[in-house]
Amino acid sequence: MKAADFTIIGGGIAGLATAIALEQKGFSTEIFEAAPEIRAAGAGISLAPNAALALRKLGLEKAVAEKGEPLSALSIRRANGRLITQADGLQIARKYGASHYAIHRGALHLILLTNLLRPAIHAGKRAVGVREKGKTAIVQFHDGAEHEARALIVADGIHSPIRRQLLPGSAPRYAGYTCWRAVVEFDGPMPVEATETWGPNGRFGIVPLKGKQIYWFACKAAPANDTRYKNFTVGDIHSLFKGYHAPIPEIIRQTSNSELLWNDIIDLKPIPEFAFGNTVLIGDAAHATTPNMGQGACQALEDAVILAEEAARHDNPEEAFRQFGKRRLARTHYVVKRSWALGRIAQAEHRLLGAMRDALFALAPASVTERQFDFLYDVDF
Repeated sequence: MKAADFTIIGGGIAGLATAIALEQKGFSTEIFEAAPEIRAAGAGISLAPNAALALRKLGLEKAVAEKGEPLSALSIRRANGRLITQADGLQIARKYGASHYAIHRGALHLILLTNLLRPAIHAGKRAVGVREKGKTAIVQFHDGAEHEARALIVADGIHSPIRRQLLPGSAPRYAGYTCWRAVVEFDGPMPVEATETWGPNGRFGIVPLKGKQIYWFACKAAPANDTRYKNFTVGDIHSLFKGYHAPIPEIIRQTSNSELLWNDIIDLKPIPEFAFGNTVLIGDAAHATTPNMGQGACQALEDAVILAEEAARHDNPEEAFRQFGKRRLARTHYVVKRSWALGRIAQAEHRLLGAMRDALFALAPASVTERQFDFLYDVDF
């Protein structure tokens, strides 16, 4: 069998989107996924205008618009419901030429999976290392098998063994807060905006999805891998947030324990390089970020489009990967650093500090937010 032009490690959003982008440029791809089957884990996901523009490049924006929900507004509120700051989603869409969508992660994953033209996917193949052999990369798997790749794209997430091999010490770092998430069928008036509520017991986010579904998340300052919080039930979470504004308590009450997902929030401290000869890191393997700016999947989709552009522009993958790194390093570093800082500020649970934070955010001029949006949504495609 003829070897593929590009081997991709990881069948998540970054890996699948990159395979689609490369196929559209005429390249062949082969994907190796660690899980026994390719399926999406998680709950809801935010796709900002920069992600929508990337999906447009891939011809997938319409499919996402059909399965997702455009967000009319994004607000930050106090625990009593009073507004701190708000961004108009419709105005953002007009300015940047694309909407801000919320979608179930599983729906996005299925869209990507079904739009692969020539899927060559191998499940149950967890990559554990790589070694050079002339101008090829030999991928080593947990079962002892090996695969020779002409050009290797590493998209196996924040815990990537290959990244740790290439950059020893590039381990995930704990952000200082833990998180519970769920998608529920909500029996009540649907929220018309996405909100994040800051209060003394932590943060609570509400994101309306298609139909009567709501994606919610709750973040609480905590020690890493705390057993008590790991075993929290819906009742425990309700006790934390029962004093917050409507419909937060009711959304929690309508959630079952089986729908609850928990994880500590981690990211990857910015690394100095993405390209290593004929191997390149993308997505969370390269620049995993905390979710505070809603940019994790967005940056992965940007990676896909830009990597395919560089692959079509250059005769050899080493130069394509090097140019990809030049275009992506500064931008993704900004997102990771900014998101980390925003999370530390938003997660402040001391009442006095929280009140000062809320006042400063409320008084911040609109130009501050506009500059950030300009940086994020004016993408270098």
